[in-house]
Amino acid sequence: MRKLTTLLACLSIMFSANSENWIRVNQIGYLENDSKVAVMIMQDAETIKSFTITNTATGKKQKITKVKNVGAQDPFAATARLDFSEITAAGKYFITVGKTKSQEFVINNNAYAGTQEIPLKYMRQQRCGYNPFLKKKCHQNDGIIILHPTRDGEKIDVTGGWHDASDYLQYVTTSANATYQMLFAYQANPDVYEDHYDAAGNEGANGIADILDETKWGLDWLLKMNPDKETYFNQIADDRDHRLAVLPINDTVDYGWGEGKDRPVYPCCGEPYGLYENKNDSKGLASTLGKYASTFTLGAKLFKNIDSEYAQKLEQKALDAYAKGAANPGACQTAPCTSPYYYEEDNWTDDMQLAAAELFNTTGDKKYLKDAIDYGRQEPVTPWMGADSAHHYQWYPFVNLGHYLLAMQKEEKLKQEFIRNMRSGLSRIAERAEGDAFMNGIPFIWCSNNLTVAFVTQAMLYREITGDNQFKEIETAMRDWLFGVNPWGKCMIIGLPKDGDCPTDPHSAFTNLNHYPIDGGIVDGPVYTNIFNSLRGVHLRNVDRYAPFQSKKVVYHDDYQDYSTNEPTMDGTASTSYMLSKLASAGRK
Repeated sequence: MRKLTTLLACLSIMFSANSENWIRVNQIGYLENDSKVAVMIMQDAETIKSFTITNTATGKKQKITKVKNVGAQDPFAATARLDFSEITAAGKYFITVGKTKSQEFVINNNAYAGTQEIPLKYMRQQRCGYNPFLKKKCHQNDGIIILHPTRDGEKIDVTGGWHDASDYLQYVTTSANATYQMLFAYQANPDVYEDHYDAAGNEGANGIADILDETKWGLDWLLKMNPDKETYFNQIADDRDHRLAVLPINDTVDYGWGEGKDRPVYPCCGEPYGLYENKNDSKGLASTLGKYASTFTLGAKLFKNIDSEYAQKLEQKALDAYAKGAANPGACQTAPCTSPYYYEEDNWTDDMQLAAAELFNTTGDKKYLKDAIDYGRQEPVTPWMGADSAHHYQWYPFVNLGHYLLAMQKEEKLKQEFIRNMRSGLSRIAERAEGDAFMNGIPFIWCSNNLTVAFVTQAMLYREITGDNQFKEIETAMRDWLFGVNPWGKCMIIGLPKDGDCPTDPHSAFTNLNHYPIDGGIVDGPVYTNIFNSLRGVHLRNVDRYAPFQSKKVVYHDDYQDYSTNEPTMDGTASTSYMLSKLASAGRK
């Protein structure tokens, strides 16, 4: 029913009184002191001189002339930015230009209240081992070690963790980052997080914030994947998983040990490897071990007052992982199998920088501070920022929180150096955004929404440290992009807002087979048209209801068969935690 209601609402918006013009607004709403801009897109060349904003409760209208006509932008003949930042009174509003009317939207510092909990719905649904959404267990036979020089064929218990996306592979690369992102969000904004679920993810408070319960689920799995100081595993299962589209509890893929039985467990490997003819390009261990170390360190800090013995174990694991990572520089990539696709992570100094910075904050040992500075200077700007393209997950994580940690140090010269690094990355995106009606300077590579969240996160942190508002408009524009201010008028997080035009046909067995809601999951987002046309198995099974908004350059499809733009990802979802918790905290303040 919700899918039909959302579809009808979308069609109502698309085919309004003037079907050739559309006004895109943030469907969640705006904070009272936000930069507030709607974008008008037109099929005929027009110049907009003013617009009217109406308070729906009082009927009061206000004419505003702060309009920036941006010009043609494929596939539109004209575009304009409608700036109503001067409206700060809380309320519900809509915008009109001639006969074209926007959706209603709110201005209120409480607009994002509660949104910080929504991604946790999807994270719980992605749990492996025991799935609290389905109330059943899955993948209880994980797993058997493969491609290990001394332990090949050995049985090991690595049950738990999260499924990576709408398939059921599991990676330390994304899971460690997801865990860290949620820990970081809780550390920054602990007061906004609530307690409605227990450690297993079932309904019922347990005295611990639900986001910490979720991080512990990730930490426990990482501990299993790191059984001793010399052994680090990287991945469970491989792309043979893609043979079936089923719920995880019904997964019967045969990896050679029987249908639905053991799945392969891949070790971290410092050189190219893969089970069959496809190989990755691994050159070291530091990228993965750095992620282990930073996540264990922050976990130890936040669980110290909850379970001191557990925290001590995490801290020792962090020290061991960092030492081994430092001794094995280079990127450790995930393993391909029957297809050539894998996470092509090339950088690693950012992972070691973050780990060293966290260890310094925890131990006070200046050796780690020196290491963090040295690693940070090797990659002053995350390489995707300002780039036109990249390989899949080539520069990951998409935000370097190590720069933020060093920018928070007391020594002024050091502080300013890493503030400058953060500013440089933001400036590169702003430069790419020049002339774009939506102020979007993000490259439309696979998982562009994750990059967008990373940019917003860095911009928020930069503004928090410096008080510099030079990026506030583009920061807000990119946040608004995620909630409907984009060519398609699409909200990119499923179920957020509840009555928004969110994905209704995502690439997920949960929705495709059982019509289960998967609220909280952020979909991959728009990609370059040439990427969409080049990927294996990508096509549309339904008529493209967003056809009028597709350009020659970029496409987005709310269609199950388009896994390149409409598949939710676990790590991308976790990465929204800081952004949403920061926005939710505005109402409390």
